[in-house]
Amino acid sequence: MAKNRQGCKDQPGARDTEALRRHLLARFDDALSQPLRPGLYVVATPIGNLADLTLRAITVLARVDIVYCEDTRHSRRLLEQYGLSRDLRSFHEHNEERELPRVLGELAAQKSVALISDAGTPLVSDPGFKLVREAAAQGYNVISIPGPSAPIAALACSGLPTDRFLFAGFLPPKSSARRASLAELAKVSATLAFFEAPSRVAETLVDMADVLGPDRDAVIARELTKLHEEIRRGRLGELAAKVANGELRGEFVVLVGPPVAAEISDEQILAQLEAALARMSVRDASREVAEALGVPRTRVYDLALKLKRGAQ
Repeated sequence: MAKNRQGCKDQPGARDTEALRRHLLARFDDALSQPLRPGLYVVATPIGNLADLTLRAITVLARVDIVYCEDTRHSRRLLEQYGLSRDLRSFHEHNEERELPRVLGELAAQKSVALISDAGTPLVSDPGFKLVREAAAQGYNVISIPGPSAPIAALACSGLPTDRFLFAGFLPPKSSARRASLAELAKVSATLAFFEAPSRVAETLVDMADVLGPDRDAVIARELTKLHEEIRRGRLGELAAKVANGELRGEFVVLVGPPVAAEISDEQILAQLEAALARMSVRDASREVAEALGVPRTRVYDLALKLKRGAQ
């Protein structure tokens, strides 16, 4: 049987790939043809995998007048991967105050300015908050070009509750200050997300286990979207023991699940209600006890009525 001269191009998969390529090129051309209004563009860049830079981000970075970044060498290499050669200027924690008037002046001149970080979404543990605040206060357009974010990526694959979460950034490097910060977060009823340096992950987990409790569910996400991506799940005490003597490398996100609420019995509620009812009304006593024990006010109110009827 003679071979098909078209080769693999006649295979259904190849035809689908070619159709997808044409479709994406059309979408790309359409995005490039849209007018780019003046303003500050806050553009998310990959945290590892280069394919994660969005189509919209590429077209914005290709057309803005100026791109501000943390490290011009790093960002130049990144943009070169997409065939982009742009005017790059540095904007980081050490020169933010000096560069702020310059950027605002460029916005006043009706220029389009992009702000990117070395990886991920700008302003998430990166400089830029003051710039965005001032630009918005002065009436300039501030446009978010969303994309990769390490805390969100870690949360999405963690298996921990996602209905409420709190990003706490980097904890203090010294143990005493770190433990104090953790104590302030201990009762927060949400999944906690932290960045941590590889040299401090082990000791931070020990502090977390001591302050938050060894049985709290936790996740260590390392090198997200990169070749050596690794997700470790377990209890804080278990994870602290596993990494205690290992050499850790890469970028880390540590997630800690919310505290498990202890079951409050009717007897516990009634005990506090008796004291509260001796000095205040049923309604006020119910509110005070419900807030103190973290239980629904309607449950406490019903028990208070029963207690009051029994006393009568």
